Amino acid sequence: MTRLAGIKAQIGYKRRPGSYGGKPSLAIDNTLDHQFDVAAPDRAWVPDITYIRFAYLAVVIDLYSRRVVGWSMQSQQTTDVVLQALHMAVCRRKPKQRVLIHSDQGSQFTSMDWAAFIRAHNLEHSMSRRGNCHDNAVAESFFSSLKRERIRRRTYKTREEARQDVFDYIEMFYNPVRKHVRNGMLSPVEFELQKILKAEGV
Repeated sequence: MTRLAGIKAQIGYKRRPGSYGGKPSLAIDNTLDHQFDVAAPDRAWVPDITYIRFAYLAVVIDLYSRRVVGWSMQSQQTTDVVLQALHMAVCRRKPKQRVLIHSDQGSQFTSMDWAAFIRAHNLEHSMSRRGNCHDNAVAESFFSSLKRERIRRRTYKTREEARQDVFDYIEMFYNPVRKHVRNGMLSPVEFELQKILKAEGV
């Protein structure tokens, strides 16, 4: 009856129009291979992108602490939005050794500009197999928390208002305050600080 009446359930957000198939222009081996637990900060980062109200949000998450080390919001789903997020991560963290950057095979991560940025900053690219979402579980978990705990509880009138709220969630709550079971109920910032204190013998 519901089908005949034109009624259907909607879960979450509608998928934005665009191209989702086809052969990627660049294919990279899956070096990460589900190894989500790393021994130190800035060894492996996971970038991903999602749509929220008025904009696309790209993030880069450090697998060591689950800290969002870079992020960017733009009105279009282009390579630039993920490049800006990765650029923020590199500038903030200034890694002293090569970082593994693991992504899916989205067009943003298979572009020539993305590959050029990876090479120029001495990063190593790892890529999931087509249709394998498990390697992006950490980023997907973050997006789920953001939408459940903040986005769906707010009504934004403008893109800038949405951006300010995302800033508040990431920089003022998620990174410094939000507890993670995987971190022994410490926030990402607290978890990283604990490692520094242990290394200094404090």
